[in-house]
Amino acid sequence: MASSPTPTKYILGIDMGTTSVKVVLLDSHLRKVTDACSLPTTADTSNRDGKVMEQDPGKIIDTLNQCMTSLPRDKLRNVTRVGVSGQMHGVMFWKTKTACCWDQGDDGHMFRTKDVSQLITWQDGRCSSDFLSSLPKPDSHLSVATGFGCATIFWYLQNRLEFLAEFTSAGTIHDYVVTMLCGLDRCLMSTQNAASWGYFNTSTNQWNLDILSSAGFPMELLPEPVAPGSRAGFTCSKWHGIPVGTPVGAALGDFQCAVYSCMVDRTDAVLNISTSAQLSFAMPAEFRPPHVPDPSSLVSYFPYFDGVFLVVAASLNGGNAVATFVDMLTAWMKELGVEISSSSIYSQMIEAGLNQNSSDLKVRPTILGERHDTSCLGLVSNISASNVSLGHLTRALCQGIVENIVAMLPPQLLLESGVKRIVGSGSALIRNEVLRQEAERAFPFPVQYSEDADSAVGVAMILSDRM
Repeated sequence: MASSPTPTKYILGIDMGTTSVKVVLLDSHLRKVTDACSLPTTADTSNRDGKVMEQDPGKIIDTLNQCMTSLPRDKLRNVTRVGVSGQMHGVMFWKTKTACCWDQGDDGHMFRTKDVSQLITWQDGRCSSDFLSSLPKPDSHLSVATGFGCATIFWYLQNRLEFLAEFTSAGTIHDYVVTMLCGLDRCLMSTQNAASWGYFNTSTNQWNLDILSSAGFPMELLPEPVAPGSRAGFTCSKWHGIPVGTPVGAALGDFQCAVYSCMVDRTDAVLNISTSAQLSFAMPAEFRPPHVPDPSSLVSYFPYFDGVFLVVAASLNGGNAVATFVDMLTAWMKELGVEISSSSIYSQMIEAGLNQNSSDLKVRPTILGERHDTSCLGLVSNISASNVSLGHLTRALCQGIVENIVAMLPPQLLLESGVKRIVGSGSALIRNEVLRQEAERAFPFPVQYSEDADSAVGVAMILSDRM
């Protein structure tokens, strides 16, 4: 009598992005994605005029549950590992013992938020330059910027102390998910996320405990740092059919996971344009970043894996600049009495940009400032009567987004570092052909696109290789 075939095993990859949640199932043997779902969170509760950028974690977790519900139950029952990545730098707070409630579903439980704060995102601008300059100098190669977890906690410490007293734990949104899935008493944070919070020394892999304590920082809120690619724990409940006791990796940075999903060779540089934009390549294994941070530097060095660092030009302005342009056009049309969807405007805008091969109009897209210059604003210049069409504006905006990131990490430096190819990734780059054309013009290397490359796929691949 023939034996039954061994069921295929899967790794679940989750990415808690700035505007959407994505889940994928990776065949652990073939390393191929078999199923995926991505949904917008519509979680933004921000007050842009006040520079407060927050999201509702309840809506984000509801979106995660919707994505999970779309995946095949027979495959979820054969998930052997769970990996989670997400938007870096941001922070949310929760009460350790009561931070979620579990609901019984048709095939296992799902959790929902309870006793949590809003998520203060990486885009938050409440920490002014004057405020940041008043903070203690970190023992780290990375400067502290607005939107960084530790800077935000310092802001609450000085402005809303009673708020911090309500909570016992803090972490990123993806740290929260891992903590709830595993039923942990304390948040474990990968060194990738810890470095993105500020006041973390990547040489010792420890928080700046003495500096923070002396400044009155609420030390009980600091997560415990762990190595990227390590296991945080095991699922404490049957979750959407995934068995109890399934290993869960410590949450990782979405940027590092996106790079991992598409960087094939060390001679590759990765251009990722999603909500924001990054250009990066891996430094030699022996490289160590300068110990003293330079707040005016156009590049940063992010911890990757196995002691390797990525040199990163990270712009706050990417697909969000295009989205703002679309929102502006939508609002103008509404004021003129014409109702048209944002998606229709976007598609027509791209078509107009493709019909306009070049433009002498100049757009500086830095409407959100940059971390090395928080005061910079956007600018449209060289305007004439002949270049104010939708096609000119679209072409100039996409050119400006690429030129901005290239100015931070010039092609000559890439050449000198041995880069031979650009790998393009990110939803904004993949779906915008005008943006892709401008990227191909900007670099003296071949540009290849990896449509399946993203953080959800990357974190699943990492767990396949490392846990």
